[in-house]
Formats: sequence, C-alpha cells, structure tokens
Amino acid sequence: MRRFLPFFFAIPVFLITAQSTASSLLDFDQGVDVRPVIRQAGEIAVPGGDAVSPETIPANADDTVWISISRNDAGALGDELLKRALVGQNDSISIYELKVSGLDPLAAAMQRRFHMSPGFFTHDSLASALEDLSQPPPAAARAFSIDQGEKVAAMLKLVNEDAVTAIISRLSEYKNRYYRSVTGVASSKWIYDHWKELSAGRSDITVTAFPHSAYPQESVILTVRGTIEPDKVVVVGAHQDSTAGGSDKPAPGADDNASGIAVVNEVIRVVAASGYKPAQTLKFMAFAAEEVGLRGSQEIAAGFKKEGVAVQGMLNLDMTNYKGSAEDIFFISDNTNAPQNAFLGKLVSTYTGYNWAATRCGYGCSDHASWTKNGFAASFPFEAKMGEDNPNIHTAKDTLAQMGGRATHSFKFAKLAVAYIVEMAK
Repeated sequence: MRRFLPFFFAIPVFLITAQSTASSLLDFDQGVDVRPVIRQAGEIAVPGGDAVSPETIPANADDTVWISISRNDAGALGDELLKRALVGQNDSISIYELKVSGLDPLAAAMQRRFHMSPGFFTHDSLASALEDLSQPPPAAARAFSIDQGEKVAAMLKLVNEDAVTAIISRLSEYKNRYYRSVTGVASSKWIYDHWKELSAGRSDITVTAFPHSAYPQESVILTVRGTIEPDKVVVVGAHQDSTAGGSDKPAPGADDNASGIAVVNEVIRVVAASGYKPAQTLKFMAFAAEEVGLRGSQEIAAGFKKEGVAVQGMLNLDMTNYKGSAEDIFFISDNTNAPQNAFLGKLVSTYTGYNWAATRCGYGCSDHASWTKNGFAASFPFEAKMGEDNPNIHTAKDTLAQMGGRATHSFKFAKLAVAYIVEMAK
C-alpha cells in the first residue's frame, strides 16, 4: 500500500495549497479540484460496496499532530492514550503531542467514556494548538429580529421529509465516510456533484471543493451570493465524515452525520426550488474530518477569521434524526452564542409547533466550536438531551432503519434551518 504514497502526496496541487498566499488559498468561491488525482490513485468505490484495495488513501501514521482537550477529560481518560509529553496547559485546557495514528483511539475513548465525539481539536502545528489556551475573541454583537413571516411560511411549505430521508439513505450506502478512506473521498465527491445539480441554472450559486493538505477528504462549500450586502455571510454547516474507528470498519453514519448533511441539503434544495435570493451571502458547508478533531471546520473558520470575513452567524447541524427526549430540539448551551441561541428558540416558537430546551455537550464536541473559538456567533441545535441521544453512533448500527426508516425528526431541523437563513440573511 505504501507504493501509492508518492503518487498521491507528491502531486503539485498540494504544493500549491501549502505555498499559496493566504488570499489565494482562502478564496472560498474558488477551489483546487483534487478529485482527478484521487481517481488516479485507485478506483473509487461505488456506494454500498466495499472500498477497493487500498481502503485507506495512504498517509504517514507517524506524522505528528497536537491536540487541545479539556483538562478534566484528559485526566479522566488517564495516561494510556496520552503518553506523549504534555506541551502546555491552563486551568481548563491541556495540549498534547500525538501521532496521527493516535487520533482514532483517542476519539473512540472519548466516545466510550463521555459519549462525546470528538471532544478535542486536532492541530497540524504546536503554535496553532497553543492558541487554544487563550480566551476566544467575543462574537460581534448584533440585533436579531423576526419579521419575514410571509417569506418563511412560503418556503417552509417546500420542506419535504421524503427528500431528507432520501439523502440520509443515499449517504448511508457507503461502507463508511472516513476522512482517509476511498469511500470517504467518494462520498465527498457525491455531495459536490449533487449540490452542483441542485443549483444548476442559478448564476448566483457556486459550488467548490475545499481541499485539505493533511488528508484526502475535501470539504464542500456552496455559496449563494447576497444581492444587497454580499460581504456579510451566514454559514450553515454539517460534517460529512463517519467513523466506527477506522477506514476498514462499516460506519453508515445515518444519524452521525448523514442526518445533518441531509438537513443542509434540504435547505439548499428549498432555496433553489423557491428562487429565493438572500440579501446577504449564504454559505452551506459539508465539513471533512470532524470525527478526528474538527479538522475541516477549524481550517475553514480560521481562514475566515484571517481574511476578516463578516460572518453574521453560524448554524451547526450534527445528529438530527434520533428523538430520544420529550422535547423536539435541544440547543447546546456551552461554547455557543447565547443571543443567537435565544433567537433560534424564538424561531422555533414562531414558525413551528415544536418545543425546545437546552443541554450541554462539552469541549470541542462538534464543528460549532471551531467557529466559536474564532470569534463567530455559532449555535448547535441537537436531537436530544445529551445522554439521551442516539446510542448507535460510531457503530455499524447507525442506520436509517434504527430510526424508523424515516427522517421525521430531521424534518423539524430542516424547517428551523430554513427559518434561520431567511431571518438572518435579510
């Protein structure tokens, strides 16, 4: 399998990614397309089938990375998984040096011990990791208002549960969507192609693949350019990868997180079908490599901060289809933006018949945390009270059938997300 390594990692596209100036690398309406190179490295597996050999697109498992993790969580895990020297800490966060090969065992341990994934940030440099010891910059204050009732009501009529179900089912057909597996690359390409199809005929919509130099799975970004204030940006995102502990293990990831991608996809479909044109720019994102330390969302959010992108708000969708609690929607209260959370609660009350509550999920538990730590207002509506959520995630049992074969719960989140974009991007 090592014989594929030079062919994939020595290609010019990654040299371009690493050496480009910040402005060219972070042009989020353009992208470097590495899919042809990936296809040359080995045949892409078809959905529902096993990945061809090699299942994993090679990377050096001995590469060094650094993680930031809650000091309490690290202490509860013990020393077994964190044998390397502690390289920094403050009262709440610890920084450790790890090998890439240690990320999967750490993520699995966090899931077993705390039912949290991943619960840490992964960094490609020590300097980046040490930044997590500082307090994140506060999000800019903004006024929230609800006054687009007629437009929201018309678009909510277009939200279709069958369409959401179909996307969960489609993405669950891959053996897994692991960030370094052939099927993880193929599923990312499918999202890219499908979003291009959804937006065909709209000159104000672009779809780009966002490559990451450290691993082959790409993030995908669909942009709907604003008509009045295009420099202001509203982000809706979900992670696309799934895992059961490695590239060789079945991980359909129907709830975690095909359900989140399906909700994002449904909002895109409604935007395209309705002809809706926002005053501010919308960016819909399918993040790569969330399960191993929020890697895709971190790179994008940090880039937005560096470029001074005026992000008005970020909505993270991660696990939406398992109703384990009496309430319909739970808003994560830690590492999120309280004013925006309150606004989302008002959206639920105004535009739906659902009820909502709050819960906590801990440090670095999903991609919203990448945006929060970069100074952006981020929120995370979740499927259940923490601890009452889907017990089958990160196993081969995370299937649509285990959730009744329907997207009944995810449908609620799609309606919330539609209301969010219309009221935010006005």
